[in-house]
Amino acid sequence: MRQIVLDTETTGLEVSQGHRIIEIGCVELVNRKLTGNHYHQYINPQREIDQGAIEVHGITQDFLADKPAFEQVAAEFLAFVSGAQLVIHNAPFDIGFLDSELARLEDCDQGLESVCTVVDTLVMARSKHPGQRNNLDALCQRYMVDNSQRDLHGALLDAEILADVYLAMTGGQTTLQLTETSDDSGTRSGGEPLRRLPPDRRPLPVVTASAEEVRAHEEQLQAIARKSGGEVLWRTVAQGVQDPV
Repeated sequence: MRQIVLDTETTGLEVSQGHRIIEIGCVELVNRKLTGNHYHQYINPQREIDQGAIEVHGITQDFLADKPAFEQVAAEFLAFVSGAQLVIHNAPFDIGFLDSELARLEDCDQGLESVCTVVDTLVMARSKHPGQRNNLDALCQRYMVDNSQRDLHGALLDAEILADVYLAMTGGQTTLQLTETSDDSGTRSGGEPLRRLPPDRRPLPVVTASAEEVRAHEEQLQAIARKSGGEVLWRTVAQGVQDPV
């Protein structure tokens, strides 16, 4: 599967007020692995940038004065993303702006979702973590993704960070293949060397619960039983382990 993690920066918040894209950043994932292939472009919006937006991303009109207009980079951008699944945080925002830019082109009468599918990581995060903060910074903290360089928003940096968050949020491990086989040389079918545990390794320590911890655990189970009005599933499972059929 080819996925493109995408982010944009804009002149303001509302596409309905004529605001436009000033930066696009994309990183490529193939089979859940970062390939190093990316697309990054600053764009001259041909209009003023809201001061509030500048405070967020730090991109000024002077900086964009010599950058191409969207129509000059549209073909290259579409070639990069076509056929891929887009991974976007708060997808309606970015898709709305991109579709607005595409609608301005004379030879384009379709939106971005006619050539791509879209996954919204904000919807995904809200489903996994209801009632919690689910912006990108909060997700970085939750999934231990380094965002220390994110002093200002930037499309390419945010796309790179979102890629790490997305991989962590959807499974974390990206190279584990349970169906892999190995040959006598100790090499996986994919060519990677197997990592073997040393035979003389020290045994793992077994830490038993203290009497206080056992008592606190029992009190918690009793509280759950009172609230649920029935038997606690943990007791049923524990009994089955102690008295296997």
